Amino acid sequence: MKLLALDVGSSSVKSAILKNGKIAGRIARAGYPTRRQGVRVEVDPRAILKAVRDAIAEVGKEAKTVDAIGLTVMAPSWVAMDHEGEPLTPVITHQDRRSVEIARELEKKVGKQRHLKLAGNRPIPGGISSTTWAWFLKHEPSIMKKADLCGHLNTFLHRQLTHSRVTDPSNASFMGLYSTLDLGGWSDELCDAAGIERHRLPQVIGAEGVGGMIVRSAATKFGLTHGTPMVVGCMDGSAPVLLAGNQPGQLVNVSGSTDVLALCTDRPRPHENLLTRAVGMGKRWLSVSTQAAAGSALDWAHQTFFHELSAGKFYSLVSKIAQDMNDDDAATGVEFENYLAGSRTSLEQPTASFTGLSLATRRDDMLRAILRSLARESASRIKLLAQVNPIRIRRQVLLTGGVQGGLSKLLHRGWPGKWSFREEEEATLRGVAALIL
Repeated sequence: MKLLALDVGSSSVKSAILKNGKIAGRIARAGYPTRRQGVRVEVDPRAILKAVRDAIAEVGKEAKTVDAIGLTVMAPSWVAMDHEGEPLTPVITHQDRRSVEIARELEKKVGKQRHLKLAGNRPIPGGISSTTWAWFLKHEPSIMKKADLCGHLNTFLHRQLTHSRVTDPSNASFMGLYSTLDLGGWSDELCDAAGIERHRLPQVIGAEGVGGMIVRSAATKFGLTHGTPMVVGCMDGSAPVLLAGNQPGQLVNVSGSTDVLALCTDRPRPHENLLTRAVGMGKRWLSVSTQAAAGSALDWAHQTFFHELSAGKFYSLVSKIAQDMNDDDAATGVEFENYLAGSRTSLEQPTASFTGLSLATRRDDMLRAILRSLARESASRIKLLAQVNPIRIRRQVLLTGGVQGGLSKLLHRGWPGKWSFREEEEATLRGVAALIL
């Protein structure tokens, strides 16, 4: 079977032809910018559509000959649409923090433990889309009066390409309006708390289900064939889990700008310091712990303290320090709390800080402190996942993402016991095949 795989991420779209689950030919990429203004973090939905069109065009004529189209998307990625499926708002990402006050109100109204039990998560500002939706209802009522449908990027892309109104359980989980722990559909209690009318929500079906067929107008616009089936698709973080077999106990480590540990389970246990969501296929869930700034923390250190070094030289230095680090490195007294990108599980966002600085402190000491912080947090996360989830964790970890090698070894040095790591390149794109094959 020949598939067109689309991976719509936080800064770009990747597309590729998959033949029998393997990437055939090159991977096409088309980027788009993220707008950051104060606490607001947005992407222009029309820029995403253009990137999808450009990435498909770069694949070439083969995109018109595929048997089906598979889809993964970043999430949360909330957007409101009118009756024609045209965007009324920007795409609001998980980094957006405009809805802190709304989040407090929602949690007070529902109750912290009750919200965890229903949605699987606290109402994280931006990170759980009910907070964003409620913010727009309060602050942009004239826009929301025109809203016919709201959802994440898979809903938006289906509305554009197939005219369907669908989403999958993985995306629904991060809407904050879904009964995540039993896959029970949209929750009246959560919708009522946020002031959201259910008829504006998409239909939830399995990520592997056919959401619709490419309509004639979209086929012309995007370089596809009219009538090609397009599966509903899932969150990008689910695809590597599907590639690994979607089995309870499987641990996936996506190590890039953000470092994500996702444990597959058939017995979800929500926790205020973890994210809980459905995989999207079958009765499987993910218990997720995230370092919001991992590779991006190193990029920040490069630009802030070592800007005269090329990227190659800087990351060679990182690898050398990571390989040579030992417990004596703490003797400098410099410590770092790595909240450069805040926290994915906090309503109030913490900020990063150095302590123990003196006139004797060198920039190498600060870089070591950053690396120690990354390793320390990684070890504490694996322990928390094991404590919360009543499941045997498999010791072979699927490892993917853009930051591996020296940093990857550092992040795993404090994990208790013996582990093996199976590196898989382009696991998100390749995982799309599991939605269809």
